[in-house]
Amino acid sequence: MNKEHAYRNLKLCTKDCLCLFVCPVGATDTENGQIDFEKCIGCGACARACPSHAITMIPNEMPPQQKKNNQVVNSLFLIVDSKIKQIQKLNYILEQADGEVEKKFLKTLIHSNKVMIEDLVREAGYMLPQSKNTYKLLKMLLNDVDEAHRKTIEKLLEKIKVND
Repeated sequence: MNKEHAYRNLKLCTKDCLCLFVCPVGATDTENGQIDFEKCIGCGACARACPSHAITMIPNEMPPQQKKNNQVVNSLFLIVDSKIKQIQKLNYILEQADGEVEKKFLKTLIHSNKVMIEDLVREAGYMLPQSKNTYKLLKMLLNDVDEAHRKTIEKLLEKIKVND
């Protein structure tokens, strides 16, 4: 079995479709625009030919999560908590805002804080889908979500193969 497979980011794809002509097995020629994982042999020809760099080669098995020092993880989550509080304050200010420029600025600050939270959580070891940390986090979230989200989390838990 191949060690990696191709993945197309549809947001980057410019539909130049050179991948259709270079794929030796036709894995790139699908109705939904995604590359057929079952057909892909991992040769990388499509990724090299893609002018918009929308195709990436992804390993079939992800590496184990790097171990993190508990003191570092706790410090990162303290920062996450402060970012969440900042977002709450910014949302309150946004509700009171009158001007369009002020609203856009506040929305930008909120988005910036959300991106920082994602980075901090990832750095703390909770974003790799195959990590034990992510598995534990998803199990914990099952208790605090509505039925629709619960079903999604349960599907993720079935598919994730913990490797650390």
